[in-house]
Amino acid sequence: MPDKNEVDAKRRGWMGRALAAVGTLTALPLAAAPETNGALVPPNRSGAMTLEQALARRRAVRRFTAQPLALAAVSQLLWAAQGVTASEGRRTAPSAGALYPIELHLVAKSVDGLVAGVHRYLPATHALQLSITAQTGSALPLAARGQEVVGAAAAVVVITAVEERTARKYGARAGRYVAFEAGAASQNLALQAAALGLGTVVIGAFDDAAVARALRLPPGELPVVLMPIGIPG
Repeated sequence: MPDKNEVDAKRRGWMGRALAAVGTLTALPLAAAPETNGALVPPNRSGAMTLEQALARRRAVRRFTAQPLALAAVSQLLWAAQGVTASEGRRTAPSAGALYPIELHLVAKSVDGLVAGVHRYLPATHALQLSITAQTGSALPLAARGQEVVGAAAAVVVITAVEERTARKYGARAGRYVAFEAGAASQNLALQAAALGLGTVVIGAFDDAAVARALRLPPGELPVVLMPIGIPG
């Protein structure tokens, strides 16, 4: 039989490995971390278009060509919405108490170099985490009450929220703060799309439960906004 010192040493080893693993996970309620699909290309922080030009150019776009999106463009869009911009973890969109209840899911249908399916964006590492390998097919457009733009887009970014993260500190006002943050993230993404010559539109009309099922969201994480993305047609 192993002696007490040997057992204690093994326990310390197990605990150390467990703590190290916890540090690599996205904080989600009751959700196991799937395999990581891979890091994205670093974001461009000096684009050719000025903020004023992007503001003037931003419009809701509901018609797209059949052309696929470049993975580099998708990387830039995700970073614009929720990317990390400072060593302490601050992001592109403001968050009450820096609690970051917002999550991004990329539903990829036609993105060069990326398997079709649902990918969770990991801001801390600027990477995608594959959560569903099969295409959602007609599930997401149906959940969006048959809106053709959702099915026609090369990809859809779904902004979700884990309100509990904010409610722990701000209580009943959490819903308001989460809505502010989702609005900031969606505007960031829309402006970045305009700067890249892409089109998108903010969609709030959908069946919450159906979208949650299509993305297999864990309990406590709810959809807030759908943003179809494509090349304007």
